[in-house]
Amino acid sequence: MNKLYWLLAVFILFSCKKKDEKVYYRQGSIKIVADQSFHNVLEELTERYVSNYPEAKFNLDFKREDSAFVDLLEGRADVAVMSRELTTDEKKLYEKMVDLDYHSDNFAGDAVLFVVPKNSPREQISVDEINQLLHSDEKLLIFEGYHTSNINFVAQKLRLNSKDLKYSIIKGDENIIEKLDKFPNHIGVIGLNTIGRAYDPKSIALREKIKILPVVADDGQAYTPELYNIRNLKYPFARIVYFLTREKGFGLAKGFIRYSCTQKGQIVVSKQGLQPYNMYKREVRMRVE
Repeated sequence: MNKLYWLLAVFILFSCKKKDEKVYYRQGSIKIVADQSFHNVLEELTERYVSNYPEAKFNLDFKREDSAFVDLLEGRADVAVMSRELTTDEKKLYEKMVDLDYHSDNFAGDAVLFVVPKNSPREQISVDEINQLLHSDEKLLIFEGYHTSNINFVAQKLRLNSKDLKYSIIKGDENIIEKLDKFPNHIGVIGLNTIGRAYDPKSIALREKIKILPVVADDGQAYTPELYNIRNLKYPFARIVYFLTREKGFGLAKGFIRYSCTQKGQIVVSKQGLQPYNMYKREVRMRVE
């Protein structure tokens, strides 16, 4: 009889544990930090997740990418969205401060765009010219701010120190587009996510105001930021967007990350005008008469 009670107790214990483990990723509250250029895709991904799991709550905080990384390291955020490759020292710092092996979860392909007003005579721009403009006192390139994901990524691609670069600032990618025609000969630098949603009225209105410049790469070819050029990293300023987390175990943070990388999450990424990082085969069922 005692043996029967013992077996029953063990069964109940493991049943409760299993039941508890199932709900960890469906409830609670976490903070996600990211650059403003990823506002649209994160807002949509979190809304879709909450529609499936109403007890999950997300606090989205948009700030400079470098600040987002620091918040993650210092425990003020549970998840950070990054778009530039971390240095070896930064990865070591992550492992030391977060006490986890470095691991990133890629979920989207994005691009930094160079745009001009619709009536501009300019038709393209080269990587070399971008480099030259970033050292010009004229400051003809317009970014959304200092130490944001766009300037950091461009600097990294060109192997430059962002602190040494010269450029103008208009806060917010959308504001860059709205005000660009007031600055003749200037070129706006924005994230694809800002205008990428194909059928969104706001994105359509923004796209109608600008011309996206093809970028001439080192091979002499001009590449447009089309999805296939982003997927193949042919477009010189294509980038991979990924998650970092400090969560140990499998809770809401990792549940959300997993969802974002599944087929459902990748469909959301695609609808936001970004390139899904994880490609899934489309199943077509044919009815035989």
